[in-house]
Amino acid sequence: MLRLLGSAILATTSAFLSSTLSQGPSALGQTIVPTFDTWATTHVTKSLPLSYLNDSVVGVDASYYLDAVGKEPLVSALGGFPFALESNIVRELKDLQSIGLRLHFVFNGLDYGIDDDPFGPSLAAANNSALAFEIYENRETAAQAAQVFRSSGAPNSAALSEFLKKVLYKHGVPFTVAPYSALAQLAYFEKHPDGFIDAIYGPAELFLYGVDKVITKFKLAHQPHDAPDKGITKKAPQLAPEVPEFLWIDRRNCLEALGRISLANFEDALLLAGSKVLSPFPPTNRAGKTYPFRDIASLLAVTVGGAVTLCNQNSDDEEVQRLEYLDRYKRAMAGIRHHVVITSEGDIETLDKDSAPDDLHDCVGQRLPEELNMYLSRGMIRPRVLSWLASGIILILAPYDGGDSKVYQDLVRHQLEPLRRQTLSLLADSLNRYYQRKEITTRYWFDPSSPSSVNIKDLLPSPKDSINSWNVKENAMLDRRQTLVDKKTPDLPLGSISFAVRSLQDADFAAATITPPKKGQKHQLLQSRGEICANAVWRFLQLRGYVDRQHQLTAWGKALDSVLSIAGSQPQQEKAALLAVELMRLGLLNADTMFFAYSGAPGRSNDIDKRNCMLVSRVASLGRLIHQPRGYSGPLSRHLLAYHSMVSAVQASMRDMLEMCLVTMFLEGGVDREREDWMEIALMLPLFEEDSCALGVVMLHYLDELFVREDPTSDATREEMTSKGQGWVIHSDFKASQQLAFGLWDAVYRGVKVANESGEDIKEIQMWHEVDQWLAQRR
Repeated sequence: MLRLLGSAILATTSAFLSSTLSQGPSALGQTIVPTFDTWATTHVTKSLPLSYLNDSVVGVDASYYLDAVGKEPLVSALGGFPFALESNIVRELKDLQSIGLRLHFVFNGLDYGIDDDPFGPSLAAANNSALAFEIYENRETAAQAAQVFRSSGAPNSAALSEFLKKVLYKHGVPFTVAPYSALAQLAYFEKHPDGFIDAIYGPAELFLYGVDKVITKFKLAHQPHDAPDKGITKKAPQLAPEVPEFLWIDRRNCLEALGRISLANFEDALLLAGSKVLSPFPPTNRAGKTYPFRDIASLLAVTVGGAVTLCNQNSDDEEVQRLEYLDRYKRAMAGIRHHVVITSEGDIETLDKDSAPDDLHDCVGQRLPEELNMYLSRGMIRPRVLSWLASGIILILAPYDGGDSKVYQDLVRHQLEPLRRQTLSLLADSLNRYYQRKEITTRYWFDPSSPSSVNIKDLLPSPKDSINSWNVKENAMLDRRQTLVDKKTPDLPLGSISFAVRSLQDADFAAATITPPKKGQKHQLLQSRGEICANAVWRFLQLRGYVDRQHQLTAWGKALDSVLSIAGSQPQQEKAALLAVELMRLGLLNADTMFFAYSGAPGRSNDIDKRNCMLVSRVASLGRLIHQPRGYSGPLSRHLLAYHSMVSAVQASMRDMLEMCLVTMFLEGGVDREREDWMEIALMLPLFEEDSCALGVVMLHYLDELFVREDPTSDATREEMTSKGQGWVIHSDFKASQQLAFGLWDAVYRGVKVANESGEDIKEIQMWHEVDQWLAQRR
């Protein structure tokens, strides 16, 4: 706790130290209220040396932070996570900690408020990416393409949140996931009598939650390693301050600079200027032209009754009527005043609950059981499925490439919908009857007028009872693992897909894993992380049809085993193996021309060469390019980005189901809940991280370049192209990445053959044999 006494400077620092931290040291602050931000930068933003925060605890709005540090130029062109993001975050954390700051990050939880344009941001990001690809393909200035890619808005902070949690956990930085709004949670921490945090770093919207002062930016003495060195020009460097400093805003200075307006008018101005919980007031936001923030505040200052009167005076406005703006304003204000937070005791509590309206759930959201909120707050599960169930709405947003192809739209609308429903039914079946009778509506960005709906009760009973027979204790797993080690199998981690599959090769062990729960016997509870994660993975594999009800491997289970045996047992290798088999089952691991309108497909030689190159590069795109923590600079392919969008959608659905297999074990009382290793459990489960399509793009470029050589299969040609490859992607290990891609092909091809031999209908099996022979001459 800061104890600030005495001098005017100390008093100023004390006053300011009840604000929000949410941005990286070298990144630009981006408030949720841009008109306010523009005004505040000129009129009320102040700076102080970072040393004034020595020995302080600073709360960080994780979303605001990620909006700043996650803007590596070519992420929206490749998908996945930025190559340099972790190193930038770690360096910034160390810099701040070296000054004496202690940080506590807070993440948004379930969706809240009413979004008038839920598809708008993803569509805008996709349109910007399309424009950037056009610039790139027309060989215009690389710097211009990079800037458009960077400004596309993808990936958004929610997409990077899980990655940030992992980084924070690895480096011992505490975090909390709020039940709903991170801003409300930060305000609660800052106002708590025990003084959990001294300052907050985040957007101006924090002023709506009663925060007096907000830190908007840290200015450190370094630049992030997010820009490539070649192909895409670096952005112009910003001058670093001689002495690290921070920028902050005092609410009292805002009121003074706006002509001493009332606090109520100031808060109304923030809301009407536009925020996460309320769109801008239509009369001040026409055809892309917005009122300056000062004008909005001045208008409210001379309007008796403030925002309510303004809404009534403009009740004939078509947009005010369409949005039911006055009602939304009231709901937004009620949601802010009485938001839901998690208390220091772990309870879920409504702020100022004695005066909260009875229909607060319409302003914030439906209340989930506190046990679920606890798992969410510690990072064990993600908020996505919980938001679906609480809100009753699933929004399928446009992917990075735009999702214009019918094959992608069919995937998310038809092929993945049964998985979403099964995942939701698993969760609802362990909750009360309200959620078991909830109607869920799915809306799609490409056809918003044709949503699909289902009532959870029509999906019940869920398959929960059929997978409850997995309650295997750790000692039995360790005995089985030892027999695998004796057979020269790697020492597979419990909870890995490799152990889950390979352990069931023995029919006797598989039969012994049928262990239905025994009620009332506490010693039967699953205790260790290994046994908890292993049982969750087995349940998931049964739901996906890799294991049957007798716990024996199915034909697809044997195919997955064969892929894993070559791909390897590291998490990213297992992920690639599982996704390859899933895509195979969905009929999507093929060489079809899926994305007719997109450039970046193989373009040289004959149709057979193009077909073969396409299939190999799609398989390679499931792996991870070996790359230094620097910005990517290399070839791009919108075609493979579109394929990555399908891979990403499948992976997200798999992880959702896996997490619900895990959480229902806790909700049903089959796991010891007296523990603190929540994040370790999340990290131990497969499919935690998403890779980009960079490895596939590099392999496509390598194979395509071979075609222009007189003898593309000669040793000299292949060595020449491999040597040149390092120049295409200068921060990668091209040769090692190339071998990784070839190994992944071998693993997937083996799985295709095993599935076919086991009776599964593999589309164009002969093509797979032909491509394997073709590739053997080019590797």
